[in-house]
Amino acid sequence: MIRMHADDNVAIVANDRGLPAGTQLPGVTLREKVPQAHKFSLVDIPDGGAIMRYGVVIGHATRALPAGSWVYEAVMRMPPAPSLENLPVCTVPAPNLPPLNDYTFEGYRNPDGSVGTRNILAISMTVQCVAGVAEIAIERIRKELLPRYPNVDGVVALRHGYGCGVAIDAPGASIPIRTLRHIAQNPNFGGEVMVVSLGCEKLQPERMLPDRFDGQAGSHPDLIRLQDNQHIGFGSMIDSILAMADTHLERLNRRRRETCPASELVVGVQCGGSDAFSGATANPAVGFASDLLVRAGATVMFSEVTEVRDGIDQLTARAATPEVARDLVREMAWYDDYLQRGDADRSANTTPGNKRGGLSNIVEKAMGSIVKSGSTPIRGVVSPGERAQTKGLLYAATPAGDFMCGTLQLAAGMNVHIFTTGRGTPYGLTEVPVIKVATRSDLARRWYDLMDIDAGRIATGEASIEDMGQELFECILDVASGRKTWAEHWGIANDLVLFNPGPVT
Repeated sequence: MIRMHADDNVAIVANDRGLPAGTQLPGVTLREKVPQAHKFSLVDIPDGGAIMRYGVVIGHATRALPAGSWVYEAVMRMPPAPSLENLPVCTVPAPNLPPLNDYTFEGYRNPDGSVGTRNILAISMTVQCVAGVAEIAIERIRKELLPRYPNVDGVVALRHGYGCGVAIDAPGASIPIRTLRHIAQNPNFGGEVMVVSLGCEKLQPERMLPDRFDGQAGSHPDLIRLQDNQHIGFGSMIDSILAMADTHLERLNRRRRETCPASELVVGVQCGGSDAFSGATANPAVGFASDLLVRAGATVMFSEVTEVRDGIDQLTARAATPEVARDLVREMAWYDDYLQRGDADRSANTTPGNKRGGLSNIVEKAMGSIVKSGSTPIRGVVSPGERAQTKGLLYAATPAGDFMCGTLQLAAGMNVHIFTTGRGTPYGLTEVPVIKVATRSDLARRWYDLMDIDAGRIATGEASIEDMGQELFECILDVASGRKTWAEHWGIANDLVLFNPGPVT
């Protein structure tokens, strides 16, 4: 069994297939079968009594729960969201962690000072209308052009569903527009910008990338408009894309990896398909690795508003400055209002799979999610679609949906992605390497060629959180230097999913 905090009155079952009724555990006998990762009461909990995990109240019992009872969603009442008023601010002192100065990786230096971990040609799009044409062109680029450019890791289409049929001047439209702008500038694309446009869409190239396109009529070396008169038939569109791609590939092919300090890494951390082991194994290991990265001068972003909302007091207490605490509260308040406008609340976050994996509600899920951030002060807050401007530990305010979160972290400038999972997901991104961390050894064994790291060894006692965190830190440096992840090996990748709170017309 796993108990997270001395004040907890529940623990979770660690065994692969759960434990049957009558199982004797230290100080308690199970009254009923309890599935793996699910909670059971360590003491008698009265009707209405607090249920404690991670040292916080994650719910109240809806009936008496004698010691050894299975504790799950139906026997709990979720507490209200914590107030955003009168929060502790900058009250947690920074841990005394010495800097790590000698860690490096082999990366690609960019003209803007950023460093890529991959050397990729990315084809941006202003509108979904051109996605099919771009995909056909990309297939030809891969077959006909890439073999001539061995130093280029690949070519990707930055597919999305935005660009037209939307209220392009509505306040919410700024989020998807700046997201696309900043994704085009991701460090893994080497500063090469190539855009395919239809021509009549609302998101014109000069609006998406104002620094690159001035809006004047005529041709531009980095832009192809399919509606331009020069395109006579489908074949000419494809030929134009291939010709432009060839020019960009030639420049990218000249790039070489060089030794860079670990401080140039921008690492996004995220969880998906979470279970009750997430906060006990994988996420604490990620938190330890996050501390190592910050000590090495790198940038680490943790995210997902609804998955930290119930721990806002923990975050404001760790804020490096009152301004950071204020920004954290601003993002939480904005999202509270956003959910309220949609007649939803934070409880809508927890999925059926989360619950089957032992997570009873969003409070419990949030406590296990926050630990990915480690222990260092939070140095800044990145609003949706913005690019990170500060090193150290950052909070990137994103929705909790896996693909929206990953898309927004791409826009923020991440060059390596860490993704923990307990239920299992084949999630991947073509734009950055994704390191998959399994929370359970059973998942790591079954999905042996999808999971990169087995953090379930913490639960079995084979490794400590510190051991796994160090292993993950070293894996990040290796992957940043070119080692392929399983997702890259198989070519598993999901489309970009833009967060668009604006209206669709």
